[in-house]
Amino acid sequence: MVILSILILNKAGGLIFQRDFNEGLKKLSSNDYLVLAGTFHGVHAITSRISPVRDSGGGLEVLESDRFRMQCFQTLTGTKFLIFAEPNQPNIDVVVKRVYELYADYVMKNPFYQIEMPIRCEAFERNLVAYIKPKQ
Repeated sequence: MVILSILILNKAGGLIFQRDFNEGLKKLSSNDYLVLAGTFHGVHAITSRISPVRDSGGGLEVLESDRFRMQCFQTLTGTKFLIFAEPNQPNIDVVVKRVYELYADYVMKNPFYQIEMPIRCEAFERNLVAYIKPKQ
């Protein structure tokens, strides 16, 4: 499994976590990641409104190109988890749900974490890296 990057967006579209997992990935500035998060949030909102299936929970879930695949998982609270992976990577939906489980276990149960704020939780990062890196 090759996961390129993981981003977590709060319900307002703000970037609260970003981590690259592939050294060959082109480095973006922190401002570029903020723009990416905001742009995706807007596109997700628009696509949820134009979806032909009304009660789908909607919005852009998968974006595939010849260079990467992006999978989005939106929680009931509006937090979005974006996983960027290689284009032929199977089971990305399983990976994104596992990342959500790690987030629930280590971030949301952290008494010092303030909701909607940037994630600064060492246990979350450590367990995330332990989950993603062996599969690379």
